Amino acid sequence: MINGKSVLAIIPARGGSKGIKLKNLRKINGVSLIGHVCNCVNALVEIDRAIISTDHPLIAAEGEKYGVPTPFWRPDTLSGDLVGDLAVLTHALMEIENLDKMTYDMVLMLQPTSPLRRPDQVKNVLNKLTFQNLTSCWTVSTTDVKYHPLKQLKDVDGRLELWDPSGERVVARQQLQSLYHRNGVAYAFTRRCLLEQKSLLGDNSSYILLEEKHISIDTEEDLCLAEAILRSRFDTFPIK
Repeated sequence: MINGKSVLAIIPARGGSKGIKLKNLRKINGVSLIGHVCNCVNALVEIDRAIISTDHPLIAAEGEKYGVPTPFWRPDTLSGDLVGDLAVLTHALMEIENLDKMTYDMVLMLQPTSPLRRPDQVKNVLNKLTFQNLTSCWTVSTTDVKYHPLKQLKDVDGRLELWDPSGERVVARQQLQSLYHRNGVAYAFTRRCLLEQKSLLGDNSSYILLEEKHISIDTEEDLCLAEAILRSRFDTFPIK
């Protein structure tokens, strides 16, 4: 609880990942991705309730090992590749509120695919959401200007064209506005943002900018890179 407001943490972890089979059970430094996110949850006293939203019994069992339950199953209709986070979070929030016979003020989404997160980073997101009266707060990273939308290209019937024609006017990086991308470390929302505004941003969103590198696990290469980074950071950023 923060400033009198209750916090529900939802860990979305379906079993049908395509790039890496049962990706959420893969291990980094001897701990599964589920284990890493559960360890982070367990280090945060601000969280009133934490649950896993999954459709797979092995993922549910792994969460139980770390003290985070799966109180209900995610239906098949919410387990496909094209199902968005809003639908998954809304389902989980309504299901757990019905089971717990209470409402939660804030929802925290922690995806297992960001194993480099630290508890203090998540806490900063929750604090900003609460004390600045936001509808949502996400962690983000700065996007390298090499990948700025005004420098991107597309194929049009075999011809190479600028994604945005206004990119022709860009001659120096100083002309490019700073942009950010979601890094998957933490997303926090008010209940009203999800259920009433039906949005992951809402009408008053902000962010926490993280300077260090974060990896969102999609490939075997990502797993290896995340493991190397985690090992190098262990002494510098001990678990809090």
